[in-house]
Amino acid sequence: MKNVLVLCTGNSCRSQMAHGYLNSYQDSLAKIYSAGIETHGLNPGAVAIMKEDGIDISHHTSNHVDEYEGIEWDYIITVCDHAKENCPFIPAKNAERIHHNFSDPSKVKGTEQEIHEAFFKTREEIKEFCYEFIKEELTN
Repeated sequence: MKNVLVLCTGNSCRSQMAHGYLNSYQDSLAKIYSAGIETHGLNPGAVAIMKEDGIDISHHTSNHVDEYEGIEWDYIITVCDHAKENCPFIPAKNAERIHHNFSDPSKVKGTEQEIHEAFFKTREEIKEFCYEFIKEELTN
């Protein structure tokens, strides 16, 4: 079984959504972890937008990348530029590092509708990315 780490700044929103989709798209191909270079707690907007798509991430926790020291990673996926640029060194001999910067919907200010649209847009981008990742990387 492969070990996949999804890394973001605060492990509260984008990495949590990716964690949810990666788990939902595969049954037993990989163990999915998500972490941040900081911990900001689980974002309620991320929980709500995932629930709209039938995925419950409310039981997830916000974890620091150091909590996973010693795991042999097959993939390390960074989902924001800040995490990619500021991540501490993660020793992983054979890990494939993949980066995709998704916009941070938690930073959007505006009406409830505008904020919802930002979460929806980011969720849909992450959903597509995760589907393609599973199809191209884990099922070959």
